[in-house]
Amino acid sequence: MERPQAQPRSAYAHFQTITTRWMDNDVYGHVNNVTYYSYFDTAVNRYLIEAGVLDIHAGEVIGLVIETHCNYFASLAFPKNVQAGIRVAHIGRSSVRYEIGLFEDGAEQAAACGHFVHVYVDRETRRPVALPDPLLGALRRLQMPTP
Repeated sequence: MERPQAQPRSAYAHFQTITTRWMDNDVYGHVNNVTYYSYFDTAVNRYLIEAGVLDIHAGEVIGLVIETHCNYFASLAFPKNVQAGIRVAHIGRSSVRYEIGLFEDGAEQAAACGHFVHVYVDRETRRPVALPDPLLGALRRLQMPTP
């Protein structure tokens, strides 16, 4: 198996800034590993809300996380801003694989790289649904050209 590598900023289509919080640091003086997953979720959902394709309170379609992963390369710590780079690696009929890189303010290489997969479901029945066209448009804007 190939060893994971930190990704450069150029590998991501969109960036969201996240401000670290005092409570994000653990007793070792850096952002605790579980907090990175919160940053992933925050960055992707903020993008979807700002793109007008996610209504967290009343939308008929919602995304449920079914898989997540993270590789750590460098520490992040409070008080810093973190830029979360986002790209879409795969769009299925009802699912999406988001890939996220977390960058310390000004850093060229990601401190952590990870992914999560959303399956989009009907809010009431929790059954998978085809991705709505407006969501597909927002997702396609996050796809990177294939090298």
